Amino acid sequence: MVQADDLVEYGYRRVIITITAVLCALLEIVDTTIVNVALTNMRGSLGATLTDVAWVITAYAIANVIVIPMTSWLSQQFGRRNYFAFSIIIFTVSSFLCGNASNIWELVVFRFIQGLGGGALLVTAQTIITESYPAAKRGMAQAIYGMGVIVGPTLGPPLGGYIVDHFSWPFIFYINIPIGIIATILTLTFVRSPKYGEKLKANQVDWWGIFFLASFIGSLQFVLEHGQQDDWFNDQLILTLSIVSLLGLLAFIWRQLSYKFPIVNLSVLKDGNLRIGILMSFILGFGLYGSTLIIPIYTQSILGWTATDAGLLLIPGSLTTAFMMPFIGKMIQKGVPQGYMVAVGFVVFFLFTFMMRNAMTPDTGVEHFFWPLILRGIGMGLLFVPITTLSLSTLKGKSIGEGAAFTGMMRQLGGSFGIAIITTFISRLNQKHRVDLLRNLDGSRLEVQQRIIALQKGFMSKGFSANEALKKAYQVLDFSVMKQGTVLSYMDIFMSLGLLFLFCIPIIFLIKKGQNKINPAEAAH
Repeated sequence: MVQADDLVEYGYRRVIITITAVLCALLEIVDTTIVNVALTNMRGSLGATLTDVAWVITAYAIANVIVIPMTSWLSQQFGRRNYFAFSIIIFTVSSFLCGNASNIWELVVFRFIQGLGGGALLVTAQTIITESYPAAKRGMAQAIYGMGVIVGPTLGPPLGGYIVDHFSWPFIFYINIPIGIIATILTLTFVRSPKYGEKLKANQVDWWGIFFLASFIGSLQFVLEHGQQDDWFNDQLILTLSIVSLLGLLAFIWRQLSYKFPIVNLSVLKDGNLRIGILMSFILGFGLYGSTLIIPIYTQSILGWTATDAGLLLIPGSLTTAFMMPFIGKMIQKGVPQGYMVAVGFVVFFLFTFMMRNAMTPDTGVEHFFWPLILRGIGMGLLFVPITTLSLSTLKGKSIGEGAAFTGMMRQLGGSFGIAIITTFISRLNQKHRVDLLRNLDGSRLEVQQRIIALQKGFMSKGFSANEALKKAYQVLDFSVMKQGTVLSYMDIFMSLGLLFLFCIPIIFLIKKGQNKINPAEAAH
């Protein structure tokens, strides 16, 4: 164990540590989204229902969000290097077990274990990268980490689509194994642990705090993932878990404020900038994961694209973000106020949603998405690093790691809330737009009659009887209304997302002046 100041690395050691940490963060984030495109294949080979197979995503997300707030504390207990290496091993072994699962519930259990390892990878990787760089270069450290975090969700679907199309679904887990083995060896060889306070004895550990945290966050994540499909509070389980989540939150806050050795130090929330940063991290997660959800659904269900093509569409925007990150790191080092960068990022993201809204039709071509998605990449680049560094700009020492765990958790929760709210609104708005559109389909109108007759004649020319052809003409018209209603719903959601980001700009004026050139153990987690 070494003092925090001695953790700065130079030369090849820093390069190897950076690559190892970014690889691990990428592993965890890619695995969040790579499974989405393989669910249909899993259902077939494991004989599972759609509801059962959704647990493959839910279990991973719940484990992730439970472990993220505890990473700072776990690193102190076991030493950062040991904890990081152990997390990679858990992640790698459970990846192998996921690929070998013989039924759906085995897969769900192994995905939960994989999520426990994965949550630690994401947060600890950021700490390791940050502390390997001298204070003056920590904006650049954030930028390098940000590349992995922003590009990861986009890499998952096309990579998963390719693997499923050319191999079989277990290989989406097996590809983690060689990377995990290499990362473990490099971690044990090169990563060093800072000197922390004394390790707690087993009877001093806040077991109740861990239990309350798991019940609060785990229940909340389940409610968000399953709320829409189970009809929200009309379902007994959703209602019960919502109450459990609320009581768990209250009990967790009480326990952390009253216990001598809390697992999450809530006193860091007294810092005004961190509170604002947490709110903005939540909104960033909402926009990042929300827009990543809508675009593939729209291109596959409305435009009829394959999963791989839908995933590939997002890559130019992600590469734009990755390309921008080093420049943003340099701007922060030169003292450009992060508040201005965040404001510009919010405006650019609004322009992206506005352009997407205008580009959406039932038969939009791929060329109409290129520039809006490049704008999304620029907006995300301008938001991610400045928000993270702003959140921690007035914190010092150990508080930086604790504050960063909050920003990481809120970004994940923002994504979960975003996906839950968006899926709910899609179904509600679909119904509204369908009713509005059907008002215009008055059978006494000449245009409607002409359309039905034309469709009927088309079907009759293919050998259908007059009655059958008329029935099919009505079905085509109904499908056309449904498609138009869905597109209008997506347009409304993009506009709402854009307005949400625009309304966040005034929050920036509440930021206190911290040091612009990032100092201490910056954006730690």
